[in-house]
Amino acid sequence: MNTWVRQFHRWMSVVFTLGVIANFVALALQKYANWIGILAGLPLALLWLTGMYLFVLPYAARRRSGGSTV
Repeated sequence: MNTWVRQFHRWMSVVFTLGVIANFVALALQKYANWIGILAGLPLALLWLTGMYLFVLPYAARRRSGGSTV
């Protein structure tokens, strides 16, 4: 599962980057719509969730193995 989460996180970063670029293009063309903002907002939320999971993962593994927490 960890490999799947890492791959998903990487692909969401690509989707997020494309969404931000789409936002800038829409602003430059003065054709901004709210749904364009969601193009960057939804992947950002998923990035946060998967990022928090990946951040906690080494600490959880260390705790399970009984290793030092420092």
